[in-house]
Formats: sequence, C-alpha cells, structure tokens
Amino acid sequence: MNIKYKIEFHTDWHCGSGLAAGADVDALVVKDKNGMPFVPGKTIKGLVREAVEEIRNLRGKNTDDLVDTFGFFDKDPLTAKKGSMFFTNAELAKNAELATTEYDAIVSNDASRFMYRDIASTAIGNDGIAKDHSLRKIQVVVPCTLHGEILNVPDEGMANEIIQSFGFIKRMGQNRNRGLGRCTITGRKEGDNENA
Repeated sequence: MNIKYKIEFHTDWHCGSGLAAGADVDALVVKDKNGMPFVPGKTIKGLVREAVEEIRNLRGKNTDDLVDTFGFFDKDPLTAKKGSMFFTNAELAKNAELATTEYDAIVSNDASRFMYRDIASTAIGNDGIAKDHSLRKIQVVVPCTLHGEILNVPDEGMANEIIQSFGFIKRMGQNRNRGLGRCTITGRKEGDNENA
C-alpha cells in the first residue's frame, strides 16, 4: 500500500543543503539537478515517525513495531536497521498525465531563481545594538505546494496512523521557531478519491 501526500507551505521555508554561497549567503536551500527546491524524504520520514510515536504515546500504545516500518539509525552499521517503508522526496508537481506541469513550466522558462529569496538576521545585545559579526543571511523558498509518496506501507492500520500524524506536523525545516516553514500536510491512500 502507498500513500500520496501534499505539503502546502504557508510561509517561506528552508531545508538546508549544508552549503553556503561564500560571503553572500550563509545557508543555501537543498535543490535538485534543475535548481528546484525539494524536501528530502528522510526529513519527512523523521517528522512522520516522531508524530506517530507521539500519537501512540498519548494513547498509551506500544511503539516497538515502528523499528520494522521506519527503521533504526545507528552509527554502528551492524545494529542499524532499514525500515520497510520508503519516503520519496517532496517536490513540485510532476504529474505525467499533464502536458506541462508546474515543475516543467518553471524549469523550461529558466524561472527557478524566482522560487528563492534571501533573508537576513542579526543578534541584538542587551544594549540594543547589533552584536559584531552576527549578521547571517539564509536562502529560503517562497510558499509553494510539494507532493510526495510513502511506498510499501505494511497495512491499513499503519496507513491510517501516518495520515493522522500529518495533522501533528505544523512546521518544517530550519528556523521553525522564527516563523519559517509553517505548513499543512494532507495525504490519502493510493486509490482513494483525491477529493474524499
């Protein structure tokens, strides 16, 4: 069983690439080969797992079986375990049924640069003056809607838990406590009516 999900960002967001643009920007957004933004599947997986665990803990349910479905990361490869589910990256619509998708239109018109902007922040001292060397600029993505899938969901019960967990995820990416990455995630089991 598979789940299709949609992330609607209501504010600018930043999923970091771990790279900087020299003296210009301290933190760049992760991009695909065409310069388009995406949210890595491992980020979605971690947030969903945390939300499912939280729901189960609130209900007093066992979470031990989540290792089989989500996996377990450990520095020692002998104790790490790969989960049965696979989380795709969340990307702008790439529906093959459409003649031209949103993604294709942006890439073919060399418009990916309009997906981003830079924001700056600085630390203010107790005296109300900016601290030396504290100015930081990060690249953010403008609000948009991304789509992804969760493959090999083991059963209906887990699918329902995952879809319910989407409601627990309100922000995503870096600087969530500063207003970035506010989002709504919705999902449906593959084959279910999209408008249901």
